Amino acid sequence: MGATYAKKKARDFKQPCTRNGKQLNGRASAYADLQQEEQEEPRQCQHRDMLTAAGYVPHPDYMEEDNDLIKPKKLPNPVKASKSHQDLHRELLMNHKRGVGAESKPELQRVLEQRKREQLIKQRKVEEEARRKISPLEQELLKRHKKLEELEREQEKQEEGAEKAPEFIKVKENLRRTSIMNTGEKEV
Repeated sequence: MGATYAKKKARDFKQPCTRNGKQLNGRASAYADLQQEEQEEPRQCQHRDMLTAAGYVPHPDYMEEDNDLIKPKKLPNPVKASKSHQDLHRELLMNHKRGVGAESKPELQRVLEQRKREQLIKQRKVEEEARRKISPLEQELLKRHKKLEELEREQEKQEEGAEKAPEFIKVKENLRRTSIMNTGEKEV
């Protein structure tokens, strides 16, 4: 169940190729084997010339060793080189084996549920706005009611202010009222 994480053994690929105690020519063994088998086992066929011509496989150019060329090296995998990436990968593999998914629902299902929620919210808002919509008559009545309430508050404030005022201010106001009334009577 456990995976081993060890370095791969270095292998020497320069060893000479041998088969049945015979050393091969150092080229690709598949091609060398084909040619060797043809030489060892002569074909038992009347169309022998055609078979040997058809069975001949030319050696590919890239198999011949050319020391002048730069040989490509395998690049190190940055994911495998990073310890945190290795830990993450190991954890994901273990979760996958246990059947515990990182996400319990597929992405499409989550998106579908999110859209349904958004549509429900929009629908509720529209319904609330429909309830809140007031006819023009109701709006006018509300405006008048608010104005009347404001006037009543102002009158109450004035009355409270008059009650809290000192005695001499009240007397002075009474004198003004009487003097205004007296002048009004004289004019009539």
